[in-house]
Amino acid sequence: MSLYAVTNPATGELVKDYPTATGEAVEAALSSVAAASLTWRCAPIDDRVRLLRRVAELYTARRDQLAAIITREMGKPISQAGLEVDIAVSIYNYYADNGPGFLADEELDVVAGGTAVVRKEGLGALLGIMPWNYPYYQVARFAAPNLMNGNSILLKHAPQCPESALAMEQIFRDAGAPEGAYVNIFATTEQVAVIIADDRIQGVSLTGSEGAGAAVAEIAGRHLKKVVLELGGSDPYLVLDSADPEYAARQAVLGRFGNAGQACNAAKRFIVEQGVYEEFLKYFTTAVSAISVGDPSDPRTFMGPLSSVAAVNGLADQVDDAISKGATAVLGGARLDGPGAWYPPTVLVGVTPDMRAYSEELFGPVAVVHRVDSEDEAIAMANASTYGLGAAIQSADPVQAERIARRLQAGMVTVNEASGTAAELPFGGVKRSGIGRELGRYGMDEFVNRKLIRVAPPRPDSAGTAG
Repeated sequence: MSLYAVTNPATGELVKDYPTATGEAVEAALSSVAAASLTWRCAPIDDRVRLLRRVAELYTARRDQLAAIITREMGKPISQAGLEVDIAVSIYNYYADNGPGFLADEELDVVAGGTAVVRKEGLGALLGIMPWNYPYYQVARFAAPNLMNGNSILLKHAPQCPESALAMEQIFRDAGAPEGAYVNIFATTEQVAVIIADDRIQGVSLTGSEGAGAAVAEIAGRHLKKVVLELGGSDPYLVLDSADPEYAARQAVLGRFGNAGQACNAAKRFIVEQGVYEEFLKYFTTAVSAISVGDPSDPRTFMGPLSSVAAVNGLADQVDDAISKGATAVLGGARLDGPGAWYPPTVLVGVTPDMRAYSEELFGPVAVVHRVDSEDEAIAMANASTYGLGAAIQSADPVQAERIARRLQAGMVTVNEASGTAAELPFGGVKRSGIGRELGRYGMDEFVNRKLIRVAPPRPDSAGTAG
């Protein structure tokens, strides 16, 4: 079987496999994106705007088809799959609307006289390595700002997502992208290493696991390539005594169990002050027990299967380890029978530092609920992680929420809502959650040359010499 294949996680059925790239195909792809970068970098801004606008229009026109593809590929419920297409559309439109302003020259005050401006120009051909959990959204937040910058894109998608990868490449082709501006490649891990090392590639953006990020960064570092890494997370969700426990629980369900919990910025560790702990846990478990798990193609389904049997096996091992060492599964806690990649919504309490579930990322529908005695203890537990992607705070006291937000070691903090995303909001983390930012104006600033253009003042002896 090929490395790149569509295996329906709801049934375990192999739908179709796709051949990996040959060495000749890799060379052709590199040549194509390198050539395109020379011309696309010089293309008028209006041409870039038109391309992104047309891409957004085609995503909208093909919404149902695109949603069905990722439901089949990685089990995303069809209603959430459609919303993912909508988010991708908003990102392409956002950069079409705002990209020209973000690229405007910045005039500098020069003490010695004359003029100086900083001009943003694309670096050239970039490699994007994208994950399976949000096949369209992740690509959009990399491709949209960088095509607006004048960079060209070589896109290596996850092996589980060949159909959506080809559908996106076709959209760019149909939108009139210049030859080589956006190229899909079904590359192996070994070929990816070769591509990163190639002088024609100027930078690499990866969204994926901590291990994959470290491997890519090591190769890129040896070859002095710029990287943006969006890696794992074990995001804390703090519920303070001042919070409304019922509202906090409803938000917690959305923050933990959307996309079957398979999101780097999903709430994963629920840290609850003792004054509202019992109420929060009651409301939370009641809401989690009501989650509809079933056929992801049914619009009424909130949670489908995990992305693969391998994902189920890994998650089950983490949960089994916790239970064997004394944790309690208030809900769920054992894999579901039958074919496919099914695991139930699970709530664990009594998780302690000797358990894998305490410190490891749980990439699936498992919530760990902790009880703490104070605000300081909540903050200390939240920060006691190697990850630092997102964090959420539930508090009715805005002064308290601001105080806690300042102390949390995270790239993103939300107050009184579950972590989310929007085209205009920067996305990224600290510590082992990654390097760099995507989305918003910051997403335009990673892979650019901030070129200084300095014009000296006229020489004093040049005045009046003409004529």
